[in-house]
Amino acid sequence: MDGILALWKERGMTSHDCVFKLRKILRTKKVGHTGTLDPGVEGVLPICIGQATRIAEYLTDTGKTYEAVVSIGRTTTTEDAEGETVEVDTSFKSYSRAQILQALESLTGEIEQTPPMFSAVKVNGKKLYEYARAGQTVERPTRKIHIHELELLSEGEQFEGEEVQFAIRIKCSKGTYIRTLAVQIGEALGVPAHMHELVRTMSGTFHEGNCLTLGQVAEKMDAGDQSFLLPVEYALSDYPQLEIEAANEKKISNGQQLPLHPLLKEYDKIVYMKDGKAFAVYMEHPEKQGVMKLDKMFPNV
Repeated sequence: MDGILALWKERGMTSHDCVFKLRKILRTKKVGHTGTLDPGVEGVLPICIGQATRIAEYLTDTGKTYEAVVSIGRTTTTEDAEGETVEVDTSFKSYSRAQILQALESLTGEIEQTPPMFSAVKVNGKKLYEYARAGQTVERPTRKIHIHELELLSEGEQFEGEEVQFAIRIKCSKGTYIRTLAVQIGEALGVPAHMHELVRTMSGTFHEGNCLTLGQVAEKMDAGDQSFLLPVEYALSDYPQLEIEAANEKKISNGQQLPLHPLLKEYDKIVYMKDGKAFAVYMEHPEKQGVMKLDKMFPNV
């Protein structure tokens, strides 16, 4: 069994829980997810199966789209609704739509984030949440991420109350912490904040419309239906796909370096196809000018 499953991860499960259950449902051990979703988050989680696990890193690197509810008035230890309260502002608050839009605009584009203590980022070989659970705080590396779009979904011209909530849609680069972004929105408004709710609606080319839940996958497997498996080519559709020419076939099959293809000036990678199937992925050589090198080959997919 080879291919990619667009899974809709339900709330209350870890990404590892999903992989564990899918190994039983699909009756195969070679199953891997493409990026962790917190237990309290639901949404799109592409799963690589069989030979498709070779391209898992490509799916992890893709942009994501989320819909979140930001809650203004309280910060927590985990930066979401699950954590203990760190700071609370019980005063009556009133924000115009224009004020919130201005805060969102200030956080659009390239911004810096410090990963939350309750996260899987490693510092000195240890995950941050391990320090946090031991009651320790360590210095965390700040990193740059990109917010492509930040849209206010809630309607209305005025947002008022002791704890104000509004919904947003975020299109962002990999490595973005939406929990931290919610805190940053609060900082832009001058008040404590946390992420109240989160759904991932897109991951690369995968979206809610082509996802199945674990239960739906189990039903299809019981019926002998594996049509839910998407081919590797679907996941690589963001890159130019070129049919192998006779002149290059032997060199590509041997994984040799080739003259740089002009398309690599616009794209990170190009995909060479053989009989309509993905065969090899090439990228610009990091050290040799005018040369491209093999990144992945999957002749058996």
